[in-house]
Amino acid sequence: MTGTQETPAPPAEPGFRLAYVPGATPAKWVRIWRERLPDVPLDLVQVTAAEVADVLRRGDADAGLVRPPVDREYFSAIPLYTEKTVVVVPKDHLVTAADEVTLADLADEIVQHPLDDVLGWERPPGQPAFERPATTADAIELVAAGVGVLVVPMSLARLHHRRDLTYRTVSDAPESSVVLAWPEERTTDRVEDFIGIVRGRTVNSTRGRTQAESGKKQSEKKQLPPGKKPYVKPGRIRQDGRPQSKRSANKPAKNAKGGKPRKRS
Repeated sequence: MTGTQETPAPPAEPGFRLAYVPGATPAKWVRIWRERLPDVPLDLVQVTAAEVADVLRRGDADAGLVRPPVDREYFSAIPLYTEKTVVVVPKDHLVTAADEVTLADLADEIVQHPLDDVLGWERPPGQPAFERPATTADAIELVAAGVGVLVVPMSLARLHHRRDLTYRTVSDAPESSVVLAWPEERTTDRVEDFIGIVRGRTVNSTRGRTQAESGKKQSEKKQLPPGKKPYVKPGRIRQDGRPQSKRSANKPAKNAKGGKPRKRS
């Protein structure tokens, strides 16, 4: 039996898995990735703030958009942005009369403090609720039911938006930041690619891994085919075979005959 053998397909490019916690917004960087690396799939892995560290340690994601604190003995991290803190209240709450409030304005309010809180309070403001809700989503439900208020990063207030709720900035509350984190021992080429994107490097940037590739290309340019010698302008070679500078090339050799003729006696 005869026939043509099919050429095996080249191995698929290894993809990149990006974990992100609630409220983090990877859309802009994902779009740039897909424009620059269309053949390399990027998969998003949504995880809770409590489990993201274990997801990265297990290798279920290559890097993650996470909120501090980050174990810097195991993870490398790059700060990305810091966001304002807001208080979520019913639309008819007195707080809505102002554009922003202070923690002192919440002193008499029941402030929900969910177990997945990301602000890291030393002491939460206001009056504590009878019981801490398990999640931010549960706390939102309580606020909508008229049981207290909730202080969270603005992105979480937007994530859990409801028509019957609104929010106002809390000017003196702790702020929350988002960082890009990954296991330091697994700083792969794909991780370096994503770092370049979040840092705003251009496609032709020579920093990081791109710099090494650029240097390799430059060295390849310097290599000549076998038997090919580099071109040197005439008159620029010294007697010992080494190239001569332009300035010294115009000077006569020390032992060369020349100059004024000697007088005969």
